Amino acid sequence: MWLYSFFQGLDLTRLLLLVFLFLLIADFFKNRNPPNFPPGPRGLPLLGCVLSMDFQRPHEYLTKLSETYGNVFHLRLGRTKIVVVCGYKMVKEAIVTNAENFVDRPYNAIDARFYSGTTDGLLASSGERWKTHRRFALSTLRNFGLGKNVTEQSIIEELLHLQEEMVKEKGAPFHPAKLFNNDASNIICQLVVGRRYDYSDHTFSTILKHLSDVIKDEGSIWGRLYDSFPWLMKHLPGPHNKMFQDFITLQEFFVEEVKRHQQDLDHDNPRDYIDSFLIEMEKHKESDLGFTKVNLALCSLDLFTAGTETTSTTLQWALVYLIKHPEIQTRVQAEIDHVIGQNRLPAMSDRANMPFTDAVIHEVQRIGNIIPLNGMRAARNDTMLGGYFIPKGTTVLPMLTSVLYDKNEWETPDSFNPGHFLDSHGRFVKRDAFLPFSAGKRVCLGEGLAKMELFLFLVGLLQKFSFAAPEGVELSTDSIIGITNVPKPFHVHAKVR
Repeated sequence: MWLYSFFQGLDLTRLLLLVFLFLLIADFFKNRNPPNFPPGPRGLPLLGCVLSMDFQRPHEYLTKLSETYGNVFHLRLGRTKIVVVCGYKMVKEAIVTNAENFVDRPYNAIDARFYSGTTDGLLASSGERWKTHRRFALSTLRNFGLGKNVTEQSIIEELLHLQEEMVKEKGAPFHPAKLFNNDASNIICQLVVGRRYDYSDHTFSTILKHLSDVIKDEGSIWGRLYDSFPWLMKHLPGPHNKMFQDFITLQEFFVEEVKRHQQDLDHDNPRDYIDSFLIEMEKHKESDLGFTKVNLALCSLDLFTAGTETTSTTLQWALVYLIKHPEIQTRVQAEIDHVIGQNRLPAMSDRANMPFTDAVIHEVQRIGNIIPLNGMRAARNDTMLGGYFIPKGTTVLPMLTSVLYDKNEWETPDSFNPGHFLDSHGRFVKRDAFLPFSAGKRVCLGEGLAKMELFLFLVGLLQKFSFAAPEGVELSTDSIIGITNVPKPFHVHAKVR
């Protein structure tokens, strides 16, 4: 009774102030740091560091924080407290030495909406279901040639299509991103859906556009704000809403592919990943391991995403750096001419005899920094990292930028320098801090395929063409940051050698 009388005596202003005070107190107690928690910037109540965060170039913002707070620090973005891990040694300790403890994904509001609150898919899932489907994807794709001669032949055939498209440009300037998206996606599509798509296929070009937009928008300021304040952002207008519409379109594309496969499925002769999954579904009708048509569409979409965007983006960066460094482009072509010549197509067996070309490809991946932040992890148990206490359930970000640009690991981390991967005799050398595909249990499952594509596509292109920017144009190494680090749109000339 007294409580009712108390609130009845409050005017609206005082009531709002009381509610705000209550929220501040609740926020303080909920977000208190435990003893020996990693240091970090002091954020605002309820907001954390949202107002100071550079959402345009978050990896650079986090790098600057590491210079102040060390290689293990924390910051808060809205409701989420993140421990950021920097530098090769600390990142390796987290995702390799303590791989089992940092293998799960934390809650992510965008992924929760993408996957309808389920634990489906390959990229955002965790636990036994994730392990089951990762193993199934790896074994199935290997059965259909992943890492084998049959895949190499598919890449060579796609290379011929790519060369043909560039010849059609007749030396005029063109934007290479669309062509690279098509060639990379066609390789993974042959493994997942059993077919390739013509470069002029309007429907497939639209699908690739939706994919690029989702990746860009998810990593934009709108995507970051949605993840930090989903309870607010889901009711507000803005570009983030298109991101979810685009994802639904992508999912529906693979739902239709699943239906198409069901119509002529031959249990004795599976053609691709989708066929194999449909057959496996019948063995797991009573299980809770996610062998459903919905999860099949989502896993197929995840494989498509991972197999398209990173390879395409790396090829774009390769052209940017080779055009900006024409002496390196010339030297790669000289090595190609010496080892392969002009009368046959490249093969993976050539790579061992082409150390400079191999070094250039690795350096493009390093400085291109395709996945600048890496995927978030969640601590499965209480643990110590870098001398700090990390409670169970804490979101952890092992930042790949800090590894690929680690000043303790690379002689000239901010410069394009293929010498990072060559010894004094010009022989190729592996570098432990070369982790563009991440490492540990969450290492990219398409790493081998991507390496094969990058070598064969780039060598095949430089064997046939010399690339240059339009006259008077200086290509920029500035980028558009989303989930991936993509060059700003540019045009090139491809002159037949």
